[in-house]
Amino acid sequence: MRAVSDALVVMQRNLRRVPRSPELALGFTIQPIMFVLLFVYVFGGAIRTPGFSYVDFLIPGILVQNLSFGATLTGVALAEDLQKGLIDRFRSLPMARSAVLAGRTLSDVVTNSFQLVVLVVVGIIAGFSFSAPVLHVIAGVGLTLFFAFAISWISALFGLFVKSSEAAQQLGFIWVFPLTFISSAFVPVSSMPAGLQAFAKVNPFTVMVDALRHLWLGAPAGDSVWLAVVWTVCLLAVFAPLAVRRYRRVASK
Repeated sequence: MRAVSDALVVMQRNLRRVPRSPELALGFTIQPIMFVLLFVYVFGGAIRTPGFSYVDFLIPGILVQNLSFGATLTGVALAEDLQKGLIDRFRSLPMARSAVLAGRTLSDVVTNSFQLVVLVVVGIIAGFSFSAPVLHVIAGVGLTLFFAFAISWISALFGLFVKSSEAAQQLGFIWVFPLTFISSAFVPVSSMPAGLQAFAKVNPFTVMVDALRHLWLGAPAGDSVWLAVVWTVCLLAVFAPLAVRRYRRVASK
């Protein structure tokens, strides 16, 4: 209970920074709006998505992509805290070591929830509509935020290995960008070359997007919903302990 309490305090501290940094608030709103409008009105007319309008096909994919990019800010923030010596101050406090990482990732779930609302609202204005029961829609929201939470832990691990927030940002872009684009997020996997198709089909981002399309649009999903849950749990089981272990090493120096 002490570790949970400490994590909530750190989460509150991280969230208080958002209204005090207008550029962060702009990033959470302008970027999602820009991505939706660009893809719908610039690329939408050139991409065929059998069975769906492009905006319906796009919103689940762009939602997973934007929340994943938002989750990479975990590593950027941790690298910045290390650079400024804030981690050294935390080390001197009587608090659980895991609270810094848990609080950081939980605060990113809150900001990702805000981005999710912005994306869905803009998508609805652009013509997106849900074609599933309310419970399926809620399950899709929960699953997407859970997946972004797992991505935050991967980003946290990487952020603890670099020495600057700039390096953490570049590293996050390098691994998230190709994984989100070589997936079913923006185009049907069947339109890709054979080699990319093989990779895209096993890509966890494809699994997550397909699961969300099933829950929100009623698209055929196969085992994608359960696979999305399995992928998320496995990512958490691997990267959360590694991140906490790395943090303990960094904090003990």
